[in-house]
Amino acid sequence: MKDQHTVVGTADGEIQAQQIRAFLEAHGIACAFRGESLRLTHGLTVDGLGKVDILVPDEDAERARALLAEADAGALRLGDDADTEA
Repeated sequence: MKDQHTVVGTADGEIQAQQIRAFLEAHGIACAFRGESLRLTHGLTVDGLGKVDILVPDEDAERARALLAEADAGALRLGDDADTEA
């Protein structure tokens, strides 16, 4: 039986999609993309044409959504250099 995947988010073009892929894979979650092939040649989104769906295995969907929500909320940001003691 083929593995089932769930869409956990949508990226605005290839660059953002690759950033999300790297983030999820750094947390042990494999992902795949689905979207218009135009994003590969033009590298930008015009009127939704370059949108990319981010798909993960069903069993990782809840954790992936939680990680992406944390990142969007700024909870995973690193502090400025000025905030750290030398």
